Amino acid sequence: MSDDAIDDAVRRVERACRDLAAQRTPITFDAVAAHAGIGRATLYRRPELRAIIEEHRQTTREALTLTGLNTQIDQLRATLDALAGKVRRHEEQLRRLQHRTRT
Repeated sequence: MSDDAIDDAVRRVERACRDLAAQRTPITFDAVAAHAGIGRATLYRRPELRAIIEEHRQTTREALTLTGLNTQIDQLRATLDALAGKVRRHEEQLRRLQHRTRT
């Protein structure tokens, strides 16, 4: 199997897992196989594809626990803080530019 075919299969499995998670559909080998257009036997046989599915399944399970939810909230807070800082910097730049154009 060529490197391009391997990369394509990995991308398709990743996309299928993300799509299923976004739809709140259980990430099963059957569902990933159907969504990615890859045979279920191939998913089981190829360790890199099986690992991707198991990783997404674990992440989905953790997201449903209180610890997982707390982790997601902490990540969202950190992202929001970073975004707020960026907005403040942009607002300050806009004020300086507006001040320059007035003078």
